[in-house]
Amino acid sequence: MPATHVPLSAPSVDWTALHNFAALRGQLRVSFSPRCNIACWFCHNEGDVPPPLTRQDRSQQPRSRQLDATAYLALLGSLMNAGLKRVYFTGGEPLASSMARPVLEGLTEPGPDSSYTLITNGTRIRTHRSWLARTHLDKVKVSLHYFSDASLRAIAGTRLGIDTVLDGIEVARDIFERVELNTLLQRENAHEVRQILDYALERRLPVQFIELVGTDFNEGRAASAMPADDIIAHLRTLTSDEHTEVAGVGQGRRVFRVDGVEIDVIHRDLGRHHVGQCGTCPVRSQCVEGLWALRVDHGGGVQPCLLRDDLRLDVNGLIADPARLAQAVAGHVAAFTEGTL
Repeated sequence: MPATHVPLSAPSVDWTALHNFAALRGQLRVSFSPRCNIACWFCHNEGDVPPPLTRQDRSQQPRSRQLDATAYLALLGSLMNAGLKRVYFTGGEPLASSMARPVLEGLTEPGPDSSYTLITNGTRIRTHRSWLARTHLDKVKVSLHYFSDASLRAIAGTRLGIDTVLDGIEVARDIFERVELNTLLQRENAHEVRQILDYALERRLPVQFIELVGTDFNEGRAASAMPADDIIAHLRTLTSDEHTEVAGVGQGRRVFRVDGVEIDVIHRDLGRHHVGQCGTCPVRSQCVEGLWALRVDHGGGVQPCLLRDDLRLDVNGLIADPARLAQAVAGHVAAFTEGTL
């Protein structure tokens, strides 16, 4: 949607959709870089060209960076002032970007209902531990899709050993009060899923088991995707404390508590938050998310849908005007929700 079509005068802006999105625990996912030091085959790279594809074909490159640290912080301030509360810093690997330190160190203290989460593969936490400890991050979420050198190599195409990832998790535990894990269920790690669960329970780390989000980028290995049935059945042998959550945005989830540790299973059969634009979307049959995140990319775009690059809003020209930027994004979300983009 061109920015010229977005209402920019405050009285005409419909803030309802943006505020509803925030109230339903919608995420603002801020990507520092599409680059990563590993290359997991399933990576959707927040909608940009993922590292595995670039490794295979150098002609396919992600967007070039347009935002500097000052622009990132200005954009964040605008959108949080507009009502967004849950901010997740992603990539690529965010700690591989030169933007990570100046942006994360520049964060203002979050309010009582706001939060900052860093999502990382864990391999660079030790390198950056000194300044990470000084940030206002509330939580670090480490991707643990493997539990051996062999599965790490098969999934992420790297010579790094699993000890590097596990060390990063332990360093994060030393620095931050809240550390969580997430694991994508796939054939390459099916034999290790229970080991990952045991590791998490021993350290009292919440863990999220996730079914694959299919995209054009990973469709060549879609057969590797595994359903959550086995881990759900196993969790039911460990606890009777289980409930489902389908309110809010994103996929529904099953929530288990094992000795007080929360284990989530993101289960595609539990529904998703399809609204407005989703009704006539040509790729709806592939979509397991709907509107659950606004994605800010390093090229200066804001995107309400992982699978629809044509719905991306370029905000580079609005960075210097926080009020107009927030109004533009609010108008974009309203138009998406109403199906008028």
